[in-house]
Amino acid sequence: MNGADVIDVAQDAIWVIIKVAGPIMLIALVVGLIVSLFQALTQIQEMTLTFVPKIIAIFFSLLIFLPYMADTLGAFMQRIAERIVGLV
Repeated sequence: MNGADVIDVAQDAIWVIIKVAGPIMLIALVVGLIVSLFQALTQIQEMTLTFVPKIIAIFFSLLIFLPYMADTLGAFMQRIAERIVGLV
């Protein structure tokens, strides 16, 4: 395995991380923005109000996106296994 192969694997891993974590992070960002806007409009400064909706939204988005995340990680593992077999 030379340097180009290592860079290819690292680049593929970074894209997999973005594809797996991206939807969950975007949902958390949108929910956080909505809660912050709600807090600014109503002047309610309760600390737990920021965490509870995000936790609930992340939990449900994990349930929704879990098959996609598993497929993406499985395909990445398949590509890594094919590279390992190709080295032998």
